[in-house]
Amino acid sequence: MPTSDSEGKDWSLERFRYHLPNTVCDVGPGEGTYAKLFRPVHEGVWWTGIEVHRPFVTKYKLKSTKTRRMYDEIHVQDVRESPAHLFHRDCVIAGDVLEHMPREDAVALLQRIAEGPDDSTGANHILISLPIVESIQGEVDGNPHEAHLHQWDADDMDQVLDGLGGRVDSLRGDTLGVWWWTRT
Repeated sequence: MPTSDSEGKDWSLERFRYHLPNTVCDVGPGEGTYAKLFRPVHEGVWWTGIEVHRPFVTKYKLKSTKTRRMYDEIHVQDVRESPAHLFHRDCVIAGDVLEHMPREDAVALLQRIAEGPDDSTGANHILISLPIVESIQGEVDGNPHEAHLHQWDADDMDQVLDGLGGRVDSLRGDTLGVWWWTRT
């Protein structure tokens, strides 16, 4: 769904405050949960959103206007087909999105985000949030991209992120697991 469980949001906000990234790419922003939460903490951030479901852009008013800041740029596309330069950011957020694709696609996406374009550096930080309990979900409100295609387990995500190198901090909640990966 375009919303997110509140579990782990305070933990994520603490890490965001500590690192204060100047550029953020939010993959699958839905209703804009992370932009709403993080923007007041660090106003100068350039926010990029990659949203696969075009109706959400209008429904949740994701594009910034003169009177309201949400996302400075929005790309309506499947993130697996997004150009690598969109991941060349201080922080890339994959909040409640990786469960919506097959595991191998999610792993390949995380590798692309960490590696960056043309042998340059990718993201300095990656924030990941996803269900770590069984969370069966199909199409929601006519959006086939809302279906959960993989049921993650926290140990599996730990191993995937270990494979990226870097340093990982994590929180295992009752419903969600949250990870903050940092390039070292």
